[in-house]
Amino acid sequence: MPRTVVQSEQAPRAIGPYSQAIRAGDFLYTSGQIPLDASTGALLEGTIEEETRLVLANLGAVLEAGGAGWSQVVKTTIFLTNLADFAAVNGVYGAYFPESPPARSTVQVAALPRGARVEIEAVAYLGP
Repeated sequence: MPRTVVQSEQAPRAIGPYSQAIRAGDFLYTSGQIPLDASTGALLEGTIEEETRLVLANLGAVLEAGGAGWSQVVKTTIFLTNLADFAAVNGVYGAYFPESPPARSTVQVAALPRGARVEIEAVAYLGP
């Protein structure tokens, strides 16, 4: 099965030894995105809603670079440093999946890179 690295200049550069996404066959696997400004690499320190919007914008740029859109996402994982933010994150997230939302897991973690409060990763199906 062919394996292709996916890179978007519209999303933050990887901050470690990983790719923004990998296309393997008919699937696109993204790395988690945090609320980093793609042009400066700075962490957004706003409301959890603002941070989630930037995370999803970054994730959308990676999906697009891999030939996918939101309707092709079949699974996401949301990592939160505080599950009390669940409802606010869910409100923003839901706007990206108004119909047939993907399967999803949401977990609380002790910490995220750069002190982020939210990270989201996705798997998209690119097949017929």
